[in-house]
Amino acid sequence: MKKTFLPLALLSLTAFPAFAVEQHHNAAAAIDKKAAAATATGNPLLEEMFALDSAFKEVVSGVALGDGPRVLKAIETLHGKREKTVEALHSGEVKPPKNADKMKEFEGLDSEFHSDLETLAAAASKNDTGAMVSTTKKLLDGCVNCHKTFRE
Repeated sequence: MKKTFLPLALLSLTAFPAFAVEQHHNAAAAIDKKAAAATATGNPLLEEMFALDSAFKEVVSGVALGDGPRVLKAIETLHGKREKTVEALHSGEVKPPKNADKMKEFEGLDSEFHSDLETLAAAASKNDTGAMVSTTKKLLDGCVNCHKTFRE
């Protein structure tokens, strides 16, 4: 019994990383498909949210590994997204799905978030793991709070 169990256990361990990679690629493909759909609708807010979702997967991995350059690379993918969103919000082209009458609060949360994103970039450029961890936690809390208030 022991002789058959060990090879089976080893085989399942070697198959797990391949399964995890496949799952990651499937999830990434689904996000890319949603991002493409958001881009096709011309909704800058959705485009920015999908870009943030994608970037933060890399940010979290980079922070967990203490890899400042990886974190910076992920943040760089976001350049220009906020400006398009702000322009669309100010023109009235786009509104948050919930509590659209609270635009001042939305703008405040957005400004704080992007300020914290700059703080994360500064910490990543110094490869300051402690600051990267605390700032990433603050950013993710900001995501959750904003979504509670403004996302259906």
